Amino acid sequence: MVVLSKTSLEQYPCIRNLKQTIFSTEIPMVDLSKPDAKNLIVKACEEFGFFKVINHGVSMKCISLLESEAVKFFSMSIDQKEKAGPANPFGYGNKKIGQNGDIGWVEYLLLTNNQDFNQFKLSPAFGKDSDKLRCLLSEYMSSVKKMGCEILELMASGLNIEENNVFSKLLMDKESDCIFRLNHYPPCPPKSNLNNNENENVIGFGEHTDPQIISLLRSNNTSGLQIRLKDKSWISVPSDHNSFFVNVGDSLQVMTNGRFKSVRHRVLANGFKSRLSMIYFGGPSLNEKIAPLPCLIKGNECLLYREFTWFEYKKSAYATRLSDNRLCHFERIKDSS
Repeated sequence: MVVLSKTSLEQYPCIRNLKQTIFSTEIPMVDLSKPDAKNLIVKACEEFGFFKVINHGVSMKCISLLESEAVKFFSMSIDQKEKAGPANPFGYGNKKIGQNGDIGWVEYLLLTNNQDFNQFKLSPAFGKDSDKLRCLLSEYMSSVKKMGCEILELMASGLNIEENNVFSKLLMDKESDCIFRLNHYPPCPPKSNLNNNENENVIGFGEHTDPQIISLLRSNNTSGLQIRLKDKSWISVPSDHNSFFVNVGDSLQVMTNGRFKSVRHRVLANGFKSRLSMIYFGGPSLNEKIAPLPCLIKGNECLLYREFTWFEYKKSAYATRLSDNRLCHFERIKDSS
């Protein structure tokens, strides 16, 4: 796990443990097996940009086995974990998030969906269990991608788009740029604020939006995830080991011309338990053009974003800090006349 001295802890970003930051029971929940799923998804994407799904069809056995292997991996020494390959950008990384100075109380393993796991350097770190891990990764990512496509098709149907695969085909493309991330947040108690004797929570992963179309997240039974509401207040998301959480990403916000909101979120380090999360980021192929869908533009409604390729946006997004407004460079200039 990540081991840091008290001195180095002072270098980590923190937030005041505000009383208004509470666990919310208002997080939208969608049962994918129910007829009203498509309407609930659309409503959740408009109001929160975030929702929970149950009856998702992903094998709990596969989830548990993969999580168990991940725990084994993150329990190794840093030297052993680094044998899996440094995060450049894919592989093992810790503390540093991206290339622009962001840091967090986190270590991670980052993989591409199209990665040849036989070539990925798992063997030095996992030994004889590397083949088992490759099979689990392949099964899990395939199942979650299928779930993601089902959710995207329900979105399209709920928006009354005639072409129901208008979103899902972007993930199904053999050149789709999907990413899988395993995050581990070791226990980290709040640090004392010497000025007023209040506690501050160490940031595990700083506030940001996801640049892709959607993100599919699950974690162990440890809290830490927070989302920001329209009024800019933060609410904590109750942990749920059996469900998945879905984030609207920047690209989907653009395709819906702002109707769906890319959710701003962050993770606080837990003071008592390790938190393990697994996130599948559904992205299109690098040359795919992203723009508001004409079928969703009503009457004289203005287009909020200009057309760009996923490669353009990805390059721009990853050149910024986590908390930056990444979409501002792609907004259309409003006619002030």
